[in-house]
Formats: sequence, C-alpha cells, structure tokens
Amino acid sequence: MQYVDREPFPSHYGRLRVELDDLAPARWLERDSEGWAGMGTVASVCAPGFEAYARVLHPARLDERPVRWDRVAREYGRTVDGATCWHELIGAADRLYRNHDTPEIPGVWDEHPEEGPTPADVATALLPVLAAHTRTPERCWYGLWDGYGHLDWRGAPVFHTPGREEVLLSGPLADVASPAVRPHGAPPELPDLWWPEDRAWCVGGDVDLVSTYVGGTAECVDALLAVPGIEAHRVTGSAAVD
Repeated sequence: MQYVDREPFPSHYGRLRVELDDLAPARWLERDSEGWAGMGTVASVCAPGFEAYARVLHPARLDERPVRWDRVAREYGRTVDGATCWHELIGAADRLYRNHDTPEIPGVWDEHPEEGPTPADVATALLPVLAAHTRTPERCWYGLWDGYGHLDWRGAPVFHTPGREEVLLSGPLADVASPAVRPHGAPPELPDLWWPEDRAWCVGGDVDLVSTYVGGTAECVDALLAVPGIEAHRVTGSAAVD
C-alpha cells in the first residue's frame, strides 16, 4: 500500500537517474562519517576530511526576489559572519521562528530563507565554480533524503548519513537543478548531497537548515566566496550548522 497523496518513485528525478542496483559510490560517505555523531556540524551535513569549507546562505526574499542576509542585518543594526543564525539576526527567540509572528521589514524582506536543500537559484550560481574544480563534472552523484513528502521511496535502496537515509542519484553536474516541479506548483527539492566521481568537493544541505555547506580545496572555497551571486562565509568542519 502506498502513502496517501504520494506518487511512486520514478526512474529519473528530473534528469537525474535513480540508482537501484549499486550504492558503492556513496559508501565513502557512510565510512567517512563514522564518529560524527548525528546532525549538528558542518562535516556531518557535508562530509569530513576536506581542506576547507564554506557556508552558503540561502537568501531571504522580497516579492520572491533574493535578499542577502547582510542587507537584512543592516536594518537590525547587526552584522553577518559564518556563525550567524537567522533567528538571532532577526531577533526571534528561537529556531521555531516560523511558528511565531516574526514581522518582516517592508521593502527589505517578507519571506524567511528557504529551509531544505539548496535553492535552485543558489545551486545554479554554484555550478561554474564547482565544475572548474573537478575533473569529472559529467559524472556526479547525489543523495536525496527519502523523507520528502511527495514521493513514496519505499523499495528504493538507501545509504546512511548522520540522521538521514538517502536515495542515490547520478548525472552530470549541470543537471542538479533539473528535478521536476512538485505537485500543486511547490518548489522542487534538489538533492541534499552532491559530489563528483573524483570526490574533489562535496555539497551538503538538510531539510532543517537555511544554509548549504561545501567542502573542498582551499582554492575551491576561495572561488566560491568570490561568486557575486551568492553570500558565503568560510567555516570549519566542526562548526555548528544553521
């Protein structure tokens, strides 16, 4: 019996192939994540062992247009760095701010940053740098949490990361933002994890976070921090996530 209002999982998620036979490309994440207890650190969301890490902030919105955190921060007389939490930035009491009446600032922002995997516009801005820092941009792997509500993933094999079970997908890096729009016009959920065949970097996000994390070489992270279309900060693998 299927879950009510869930569709059976497809052979492709957007243009990404759903891998049903061999999860070997993801086993390094299970092995390397041993010792990183549960969620809570950059390395547990992304992957441990990289030379450098970046935190990419999901933008707030104004009339559906992206708004940088540092733009919002100026209105509150605050600043933004790699450890800034959104709820603290806007003066909310805790991380349950979505359940409270947190007033937006007219003309500055009217929608909280998107929780979950990397927003499509942010993912698209990351692609040129990530493609330039791998030898295998045409051969990439992706992890999609099997708990997203619109597809019934029962029967699909999964690999394990701290606190999550992930379905393995594959395809070129350029197709990461290709998943079809969900029913009723809701935004598509991009994969939580992305990494190339050569493991030169790893991108990680989570359903509960308003940031995406990237592990890679120092050169790759430096390049990400310089991309005009994203707001990113250098962090460590042991830093807390938000």
